[in-house]
Amino acid sequence: MEWSAEDKQYLRSKIRDVEGFKPGIVFYDITTLLKDAKAFGFLLLGLTKRYASYKLDYVVGIESRGFIFGAPLAASLGVGFVPVRKKGKLPAATLSEKYALEYGFDEVEIHRDAFADKAKARVLLVDDLIATGGTAEASLRLIEAAGAECVESCFLLNLVACAGKKRIESLAPVFSVLDI
Repeated sequence: MEWSAEDKQYLRSKIRDVEGFKPGIVFYDITTLLKDAKAFGFLLLGLTKRYASYKLDYVVGIESRGFIFGAPLAASLGVGFVPVRKKGKLPAATLSEKYALEYGFDEVEIHRDAFADKAKARVLLVDDLIATGGTAEASLRLIEAAGAECVESCFLLNLVACAGKKRIESLAPVFSVLDI
């Protein structure tokens, strides 16, 4: 499904801009979209239509807001959901990937056997927002290390000025519902 300009305007109108949440940054608060059942349902229906023909095996969501979109999307598509979590949050053997932050490093993990039941599993990576792309890049590397193929990365919001989309396009195609 492709959203029309009117559809995008509708979704964008459900996201609250918060000035000063962090110094010098406009924070795009998706909780206002999530609490609106009609808007959230509209978003999930559109994503379900978009990915219905992709022959996915799993949806992978990045902690934590990627879980909010990824898990219901996986259920709607009739496929499994796999979480990418911050270091130390998964209970079984994991693969990990470090990534740079503006003030240091962080690390994400995926279960080593996340895709063990399906050779070359086809997965969709989902998160709420892509900014610099560090977490998404680390997640894509984990998906590959775990033996799966990411057929697309999907984000509700793409912060164009941060260039994260360009950073990860060499690893997987990127789709964003809204470019800001």
